[in-house]
Amino acid sequence: MSEHGRGSITRIGSRPAQEFARPTFASGAVLWRRPDGYGALHGEGDTENMLIAVVHRPHYDDWSLPKGKVDPGENLAGTAVREIKEETGLDATLGWLLGYVHYPVGSRTKVVYYWTAEIATGQFEKNSEVDELRWVSFAEAAELLSYDIDRDVIKAAEESLSLGCNRRVLYVRHAKAHDRKGWGGDDNLRPLTKKGRRQAEALASELEGYRPLNLASAEPERCQNTASPVAQQLELELHVNPQLGDVAWNEDPTTALDAFHAATTFPVSAIVAQGNVIPGIIEKLSGDAHIEIEDMRVKKSSVWVLHFASNRLLGLDYLASPLPVK
Repeated sequence: MSEHGRGSITRIGSRPAQEFARPTFASGAVLWRRPDGYGALHGEGDTENMLIAVVHRPHYDDWSLPKGKVDPGENLAGTAVREIKEETGLDATLGWLLGYVHYPVGSRTKVVYYWTAEIATGQFEKNSEVDELRWVSFAEAAELLSYDIDRDVIKAAEESLSLGCNRRVLYVRHAKAHDRKGWGGDDNLRPLTKKGRRQAEALASELEGYRPLNLASAEPERCQNTASPVAQQLELELHVNPQLGDVAWNEDPTTALDAFHAATTFPVSAIVAQGNVIPGIIEKLSGDAHIEIEDMRVKKSSVWVLHFASNRLLGLDYLASPLPVK
Protein backbone atom coordinates (compact mmCIF):
# COMPACT_ATOMS: atom_id res chain seq x y z
CA MET A 1 0.00 0.00 0.00
CA SER A 2 1.36 3.40 -1.00
CA GLU A 3 2.47 5.99 1.54
CA HIS A 4 -0.19 8.67 1.50
CA GLY A 5 -0.31 12.28 2.45
CA ARG A 6 -0.42 15.65 0.80
CA GLY A 7 1.30 15.60 -2.60
CA SER A 8 0.93 11.86 -3.13
CA ILE A 9 0.80 10.43 -6.66
CA THR A 10 -0.71 6.96 -7.11
CA ARG A 11 -0.71 5.09 -10.41
CA ILE A 12 -2.13 2.12 -12.28
CA GLY A 13 0.14 1.21 -15.18
CA SER A 14 -0.98 0.32 -18.68
CA ARG A 15 0.06 -3.35 -18.30
CA PRO A 16 -0.41 -4.35 -14.66
CA ALA A 17 -0.55 -8.03 -15.62
CA GLN A 18 3.17 -7.85 -16.45
CA GLU A 19 4.07 -6.51 -13.00
CA PHE A 20 3.21 -9.65 -11.03
CA ALA A 21 3.73 -13.41 -11.25
CA ARG A 22 0.49 -15.16 -12.29
CA PRO A 23 -1.79 -12.36 -11.02
CA THR A 24 -5.46 -12.53 -10.18
CA PHE A 25 -6.79 -8.97 -10.09
CA ALA A 26 -9.48 -7.58 -7.83
CA SER A 27 -10.75 -4.16 -6.78
CA GLY A 28 -12.39 -2.79 -3.69
CA ALA A 29 -12.95 0.31 -1.62
CA VAL A 30 -12.95 1.90 1.79
CA LEU A 31 -16.57 3.06 1.85
CA TRP A 32 -17.33 6.06 4.03
CA ARG A 33 -20.18 8.26 5.17
CA ARG A 34 -21.07 10.76 7.87
CA PRO A 35 -22.78 9.58 11.07
CA ASP A 36 -25.97 11.50 10.24
CA GLY A 37 -26.50 9.75 6.90
CA TYR A 38 -24.97 9.82 3.45
CA GLY A 39 -25.28 11.59 0.15
CA ALA A 40 -22.95 12.39 -2.69
CA LEU A 41 -20.22 15.00 -2.57
CA HIS A 42 -20.18 16.18 1.05
CA GLY A 43 -16.52 17.04 0.84
CA GLU A 44 -13.91 15.20 2.85
CA GLY A 45 -11.80 15.96 5.92
CA ASP A 46 -12.59 15.49 9.63
CA THR A 47 -12.05 11.74 9.57
CA GLU A 48 -12.87 11.52 13.29
CA ASN A 49 -16.51 12.09 12.29
CA MET A 50 -16.53 9.55 9.44
CA LEU A 51 -17.83 6.01 9.49
CA ILE A 52 -16.44 3.31 7.22
CA ALA A 53 -17.98 0.02 6.14
CA VAL A 54 -16.63 -3.33 7.28
CA VAL A 55 -18.34 -6.46 5.95
CA HIS A 56 -18.66 -10.00 7.27
CA ARG A 57 -18.18 -12.80 4.77
CA PRO A 58 -19.87 -16.01 6.01
CA HIS A 59 -17.92 -18.24 3.62
CA TYR A 60 -14.64 -17.21 5.29
CA ASP A 61 -16.13 -16.11 8.64
CA ASP A 62 -14.03 -12.94 8.53
CA TRP A 63 -14.40 -9.15 8.61
CA SER A 64 -13.01 -7.43 5.56
CA LEU A 65 -13.46 -4.55 3.11
CA PRO A 66 -15.78 -4.78 0.09
CA LYS A 67 -13.83 -6.15 -2.87
CA GLY A 68 -14.00 -8.73 -5.63
CA LYS A 69 -12.33 -10.21 -8.68
CA VAL A 70 -12.20 -8.48 -12.05
CA ASP A 71 -14.68 -9.95 -14.52
CA PRO A 72 -13.67 -10.51 -18.17
CA GLY A 73 -13.80 -7.23 -20.09
CA GLU A 74 -13.60 -5.00 -16.99
CA ASN A 75 -11.14 -2.32 -15.96
CA LEU A 76 -10.20 -1.96 -12.31
CA ALA A 77 -12.34 1.10 -11.55
CA GLY A 78 -15.37 -0.57 -13.11
CA THR A 79 -14.80 -3.65 -10.98
CA ALA A 80 -14.66 -1.60 -7.79
CA VAL A 81 -18.04 0.01 -8.46
CA ARG A 82 -19.69 -3.27 -9.44
CA GLU A 83 -18.33 -5.15 -6.43
CA ILE A 84 -19.43 -2.42 -4.02
CA LYS A 85 -22.95 -2.70 -5.41
CA GLU A 86 -23.04 -6.50 -5.42
CA GLU A 87 -21.63 -6.95 -1.92
CA THR A 88 -23.40 -4.10 -0.15
CA GLY A 89 -26.35 -2.95 -2.32
CA LEU A 90 -24.89 0.58 -2.19
CA ASP A 91 -23.97 3.02 -4.96
CA ALA A 92 -20.75 4.90 -4.32
CA THR A 93 -18.60 7.70 -5.72
CA LEU A 94 -14.93 6.85 -6.20
CA GLY A 95 -12.36 9.20 -4.69
CA TRP A 96 -8.69 8.58 -3.94
CA LEU A 97 -6.84 5.67 -5.51
CA LEU A 98 -5.06 4.10 -2.55
CA GLY A 99 -2.79 1.73 -4.47
CA TYR A 100 -2.75 -2.04 -4.19
CA VAL A 101 -2.03 -4.92 -1.85
CA HIS A 102 -0.86 -8.33 -3.01
CA TYR A 103 -0.49 -11.75 -1.42
CA PRO A 104 -0.13 -15.38 -2.56
CA VAL A 105 -3.22 -17.51 -3.13
CA GLY A 106 -2.08 -21.01 -4.07
CA SER A 107 0.22 -20.71 -7.07
CA ARG A 108 -1.09 -17.26 -8.02
CA THR A 109 -0.69 -13.70 -6.75
CA LYS A 110 -3.86 -11.92 -5.64
CA VAL A 111 -3.56 -8.19 -6.46
CA VAL A 112 -6.27 -5.91 -5.04
CA TYR A 113 -6.51 -2.22 -5.94
CA TYR A 114 -8.42 -0.01 -3.50
CA TRP A 115 -10.13 3.37 -3.71
CA THR A 116 -11.90 5.51 -1.18
CA ALA A 117 -15.58 5.76 -2.03
CA GLU A 118 -18.35 7.89 -0.56
CA ILE A 119 -21.80 6.34 -0.33
CA ALA A 120 -24.30 8.03 -2.63
CA THR A 121 -27.52 6.01 -2.47
CA GLY A 122 -28.84 2.59 -1.55
CA GLN A 123 -29.30 0.34 1.45
CA PHE A 124 -27.39 -2.73 2.57
CA GLU A 125 -28.89 -6.00 1.43
CA LYS A 126 -27.77 -9.31 2.90
CA ASN A 127 -26.51 -11.66 0.19
CA SER A 128 -24.57 -14.89 -0.35
CA GLU A 129 -21.21 -13.11 -0.09
CA VAL A 130 -21.88 -10.67 2.75
CA ASP A 131 -24.33 -11.28 5.59
CA GLU A 132 -23.55 -8.23 7.75
CA LEU A 133 -22.23 -4.68 7.25
CA ARG A 134 -21.14 -2.49 10.14
CA TRP A 135 -20.51 1.26 10.01
CA VAL A 136 -17.65 1.95 12.39
CA SER A 137 -14.94 4.52 13.06
CA PHE A 138 -11.44 4.04 11.68
CA ALA A 139 -10.24 2.97 15.14
CA GLU A 140 -13.11 0.49 15.54
CA ALA A 141 -12.46 -0.88 12.04
CA ALA A 142 -8.82 -1.53 12.91
CA GLU A 143 -10.00 -3.65 15.84
CA LEU A 144 -12.70 -5.47 13.89
CA LEU A 145 -10.88 -6.31 10.66
CA SER A 146 -9.47 -9.82 10.46
CA TYR A 147 -6.32 -9.06 8.47
CA ASP A 148 -3.38 -6.71 9.00
CA ILE A 149 -3.27 -5.99 5.28
CA ASP A 150 -6.76 -4.44 5.50
CA ARG A 151 -5.57 -2.27 8.40
CA ASP A 152 -2.88 -0.90 6.09
CA VAL A 153 -5.58 -0.03 3.55
CA ILE A 154 -7.76 1.87 6.01
CA LYS A 155 -4.71 3.73 7.34
CA ALA A 156 -3.97 4.95 3.80
CA ALA A 157 -7.63 5.87 3.35
CA GLU A 158 -7.73 7.88 6.58
CA GLU A 159 -4.61 9.81 5.60
CA SER A 160 -6.00 10.66 2.16
CA LEU A 161 -9.50 11.54 3.34
CA SER A 162 -8.11 13.79 6.09
CA LEU A 163 -6.71 16.15 3.42
CA GLY A 164 -10.17 17.59 2.82
CA CYS A 165 -10.69 17.14 -0.93
CA ASN A 166 -13.87 18.85 -2.12
CA ARG A 167 -13.30 18.92 -5.88
CA ARG A 168 -11.94 16.47 -8.45
CA VAL A 169 -10.97 16.78 -12.11
CA LEU A 170 -10.71 13.81 -14.47
CA TYR A 171 -8.20 15.00 -17.06
CA VAL A 172 -8.33 12.63 -20.04
CA ARG A 173 -6.07 12.43 -23.06
CA HIS A 174 -7.97 11.53 -26.23
CA ALA A 175 -7.90 7.92 -27.42
CA LYS A 176 -5.60 6.66 -30.17
CA ALA A 177 -6.14 8.46 -33.48
CA HIS A 178 -4.79 7.86 -36.97
CA ASP A 179 -1.17 8.92 -37.38
CA ARG A 180 -0.63 12.58 -38.16
CA LYS A 181 2.03 11.75 -40.78
CA GLY A 182 -0.44 9.80 -42.89
CA TRP A 183 -3.26 12.32 -42.60
CA GLY A 184 -3.49 14.89 -45.39
CA GLY A 185 -6.52 16.86 -44.22
CA ASP A 186 -7.35 19.24 -41.40
CA ASP A 187 -5.63 17.89 -38.27
CA ASN A 188 -8.73 18.68 -36.20
CA LEU A 189 -10.63 16.10 -38.27
CA ARG A 190 -8.20 13.23 -37.72
CA PRO A 191 -10.37 10.28 -36.54
CA LEU A 192 -9.88 7.59 -33.92
CA THR A 193 -8.46 4.22 -34.90
CA LYS A 194 -10.24 0.95 -34.14
CA LYS A 195 -8.22 0.67 -30.92
CA GLY A 196 -9.06 4.28 -30.14
CA ARG A 197 -12.77 3.54 -30.40
CA ARG A 198 -12.35 0.62 -27.97
CA GLN A 199 -10.50 2.91 -25.58
CA ALA A 200 -13.25 5.53 -25.80
CA GLU A 201 -15.94 2.97 -25.03
CA ALA A 202 -13.93 1.64 -22.07
CA LEU A 203 -13.43 5.15 -20.68
CA ALA A 204 -17.13 5.42 -19.99
CA SER A 205 -17.01 2.54 -17.51
CA GLU A 206 -13.77 3.82 -15.95
CA LEU A 207 -15.11 7.33 -15.35
CA GLU A 208 -18.65 6.36 -14.37
CA GLY A 209 -17.71 5.51 -10.80
CA TYR A 210 -16.36 9.01 -10.22
CA ARG A 211 -19.79 10.45 -11.17
CA PRO A 212 -18.64 13.55 -13.08
CA LEU A 213 -21.24 16.30 -13.25
CA ASN A 214 -19.71 18.19 -16.16
CA LEU A 215 -17.94 17.04 -19.33
CA ALA A 216 -15.87 19.26 -21.63
CA SER A 217 -13.67 18.63 -24.65
CA ALA A 218 -11.07 20.37 -26.75
CA GLU A 219 -12.04 21.05 -30.34
CA PRO A 220 -10.36 18.22 -32.34
CA GLU A 221 -12.69 15.45 -33.48
CA ARG A 222 -10.48 12.86 -31.75
CA CYS A 223 -11.18 14.58 -28.42
CA GLN A 224 -14.91 14.88 -29.03
CA ASN A 225 -15.15 11.28 -30.26
CA THR A 226 -13.34 10.12 -27.13
CA ALA A 227 -15.78 12.04 -24.96
CA SER A 228 -18.95 10.99 -26.79
CA PRO A 229 -19.37 7.50 -25.24
CA VAL A 230 -18.84 9.03 -21.80
CA ALA A 231 -21.49 11.69 -22.53
CA GLN A 232 -23.96 9.07 -23.72
CA GLN A 233 -23.47 6.57 -20.90
CA LEU A 234 -23.43 9.19 -18.15
CA GLU A 235 -26.15 11.32 -19.78
CA LEU A 236 -24.00 14.46 -19.77
CA GLU A 237 -23.99 17.34 -22.23
CA LEU A 238 -20.62 17.68 -23.96
CA HIS A 239 -19.22 21.22 -23.91
CA VAL A 240 -16.62 21.88 -26.63
CA ASN A 241 -14.11 24.67 -26.06
CA PRO A 242 -11.12 25.28 -28.37
CA GLN A 243 -9.30 26.97 -25.47
CA LEU A 244 -8.92 23.57 -23.80
CA GLY A 245 -6.64 22.24 -26.56
CA ASP A 246 -2.99 22.27 -27.59
CA VAL A 247 -3.27 25.23 -29.95
CA ALA A 248 -4.53 27.49 -27.18
CA TRP A 249 -1.86 26.24 -24.78
CA ASN A 250 0.92 26.80 -27.31
CA GLU A 251 -0.32 30.30 -28.12
CA ASP A 252 -1.25 31.53 -24.64
CA PRO A 253 -0.88 29.23 -21.61
CA THR A 254 -2.69 31.73 -19.36
CA THR A 255 -5.81 31.61 -21.54
CA ALA A 256 -5.70 27.81 -21.59
CA LEU A 257 -5.34 27.68 -17.80
CA ASP A 258 -8.31 30.04 -17.40
CA ALA A 259 -10.38 27.75 -19.66
CA PHE A 260 -9.39 24.73 -17.55
CA HIS A 261 -10.50 26.46 -14.35
CA ALA A 262 -13.78 27.60 -15.95
CA ALA A 263 -14.58 24.01 -17.00
CA THR A 264 -13.88 22.49 -13.57
CA THR A 265 -16.03 24.39 -11.09
CA PHE A 266 -18.22 21.35 -10.34
CA PRO A 267 -17.44 18.92 -7.49
CA VAL A 268 -16.38 16.41 -10.17
CA SER A 269 -15.56 17.48 -13.73
CA ALA A 270 -14.09 15.68 -16.74
CA ILE A 271 -12.08 17.20 -19.60
CA VAL A 272 -10.83 15.42 -22.73
CA ALA A 273 -7.81 17.17 -24.19
CA GLN A 274 -4.42 16.64 -25.86
CA GLY A 275 -0.84 15.64 -25.20
CA ASN A 276 0.74 19.10 -24.78
CA VAL A 277 -1.87 20.99 -22.78
CA ILE A 278 -2.48 18.23 -20.21
CA PRO A 279 1.11 17.98 -18.92
CA GLY A 280 1.44 21.75 -19.21
CA ILE A 281 -1.58 22.42 -17.00
CA ILE A 282 -0.66 19.67 -14.53
CA GLU A 283 2.93 20.87 -14.20
CA LYS A 284 1.69 24.41 -13.52
CA LEU A 285 -0.80 23.26 -10.88
CA SER A 286 1.61 20.82 -9.24
CA GLY A 287 4.40 23.40 -9.24
CA ASP A 288 2.17 25.92 -7.48
CA ALA A 289 1.31 23.22 -4.91
CA HIS A 290 4.98 22.16 -4.50
CA ILE A 291 4.17 18.64 -5.71
CA GLU A 292 6.95 17.00 -7.71
CA ILE A 293 5.95 14.66 -10.55
CA GLU A 294 9.01 12.63 -11.42
CA ASP A 295 7.50 10.72 -14.34
CA MET A 296 4.95 12.76 -16.29
CA ARG A 297 3.15 10.35 -18.59
CA VAL A 298 0.12 11.13 -20.72
CA LYS A 299 -0.68 8.00 -22.72
CA LYS A 300 -3.56 7.95 -25.19
CA SER A 301 -6.83 7.46 -23.27
CA SER A 302 -5.08 7.86 -19.90
CA VAL A 303 -6.72 9.74 -17.04
CA TRP A 304 -5.13 11.99 -14.45
CA VAL A 305 -7.40 12.37 -11.42
CA LEU A 306 -6.63 15.70 -9.73
CA HIS A 307 -7.77 16.13 -6.12
CA PHE A 308 -8.33 19.69 -4.89
CA ALA A 309 -9.29 21.51 -1.73
CA SER A 310 -10.96 24.47 -3.42
CA ASN A 311 -8.18 25.67 -5.81
CA ARG A 312 -5.29 23.98 -4.00
CA LEU A 313 -4.03 20.75 -5.58
CA LEU A 314 -3.66 18.03 -2.94
CA GLY A 315 -2.55 15.00 -4.93
CA LEU A 316 -2.97 13.10 -8.19
CA ASP A 317 -3.79 9.61 -9.45
CA TYR A 318 -2.82 8.29 -12.87
CA LEU A 319 -4.85 5.61 -14.67
CA ALA A 320 -2.78 4.67 -17.70
CA SER A 321 -5.45 2.75 -19.63
CA PRO A 322 -9.20 2.13 -19.45
CA LEU A 323 -8.94 -1.16 -21.38
CA PRO A 324 -9.73 -4.44 -19.60
CA VAL A 325 -7.12 -5.86 -17.28
CA LYS A 326 -5.61 -8.96 -18.86
